[in-house]
Amino acid sequence: MIEVKNLTHYLGGKKILDNVNLTLNEGCVMGLVGINGAGKSTLLRLISGVYLPTNGDILCDGQPLSDERSRRKIFFLPDDPYYTLHTSGNSLFEMYKVFYPKSDRKVFINYMTEFGLDEKKTIRNFSKGMRRQLYVALALSVRPRYLLLDEAFDGLDPLARLSFKKAINNAVEQDGTGVIISSHSLREIEDFCDRYALIDKMTVTSSGDLYERLNRFCKFQLAFTKDVDQKNFYGLPIVSIEKTGRFFRVVLEGKENDMKAILERLEPTVIEQMPMDFEEMFIHEVEQKVYNVSGGETE
Repeated sequence: MIEVKNLTHYLGGKKILDNVNLTLNEGCVMGLVGINGAGKSTLLRLISGVYLPTNGDILCDGQPLSDERSRRKIFFLPDDPYYTLHTSGNSLFEMYKVFYPKSDRKVFINYMTEFGLDEKKTIRNFSKGMRRQLYVALALSVRPRYLLLDEAFDGLDPLARLSFKKAINNAVEQDGTGVIISSHSLREIEDFCDRYALIDKMTVTSSGDLYERLNRFCKFQLAFTKDVDQKNFYGLPIVSIEKTGRFFRVVLEGKENDMKAILERLEPTVIEQMPMDFEEMFIHEVEQKVYNVSGGETE
């Protein structure tokens, strides 16, 4: 288990993260989300030991990251990893296996073959997507207990994304690897992760089981023949509401059947339940807009 406790961090005298608390268990895939500049990459660097936290603690299986055995359990893949002009897949593997003694060259070659990459070629001749696949092959071959991926899907074409997801799933299922994935692709996060953590206002404002959280919301489209405006909806647990002509699209926090029964009291001509996705939940969590009973909108 990785535990982040009361973490605060400054960069260049500027506070980047404030009182962050987060837990990652083995065998779990967590999506780390937030707007640009929220501190996602900084948090991953702190968890991996690249940065030392200004205040707070980070524990890996109960031990601090200052313990070398803890750091050997973690592999961090940044958005744009460093390599030299002459670095090849082979030389990269040989360098990393010094630090990760459980590295398995057979696993590395198998993934390189599956991704259609030549381990003898220099990395500078690879596209960004190919480099991403190379480092994923490396990350899986060193067999870390915890894998941290920054902008994991960036630069990957659809087929490469499928191969990537399959490889990560195998590591989770076979080795119990715990994974944190930072990504701007919320659809990928929803399809791939079982847990999430949202960074906003320099801290983790929301985290937990992704599907349990999604199931707290429901969305409906309604149509009316009579005159209805947004005031008719005030007093309901509405997260967001949009009006187009006589049609309304509303997102509410509550159980589907209960919310539908309440909306039916407004006597809509049409009421249709619609799927709720993680992107809408993300927008709600960041904007925190709730319609109150008095007819106003609060931030």
